[in-house]
Amino acid sequence: QVQLVESGGGSVQAGGSLRLSCAASGYFYSSNYMAWFRQAPGKEREGVAAIYTVAGITYYADAVKGRFTISQDKAKGTVYLQMNSLKPEDSAMYYCAGGQFRLIVGSPLGAMSSYNYWGQGTQVTVAS
Repeated sequence: QVQLVESGGGSVQAGGSLRLSCAASGYFYSSNYMAWFRQAPGKEREGVAAIYTVAGITYYADAVKGRFTISQDKAKGTVYLQMNSLKPEDSAMYYCAGGQFRLIVGSPLGAMSSYNYWGQGTQVTVAS
């Protein structure tokens, strides 16, 4: 059983940076896609960034392209989300997710139901 534990959230001023970490215990390679989702109060959960762990291919939501970077350290079984130039609208609970699925078309960010494993979330608050 894979367990995901996020860390690195916090409060920051607009324009600042944070790095989120997602440590996977258990068999890391049971997920060929790892992703970060976020959910703000009163809003639906949305995909932020994903990585195809086999080849390191990355995917980003338009809202974070050029500002966020997802990466992985397979030796540590950890996925990171480097967030730069943060905006107040980035404030949300951020969740790490992992899934083993075949992507036929589209982005893994749109396949939320395909992710089997979820972390408990870490809060990110960006003050204006």
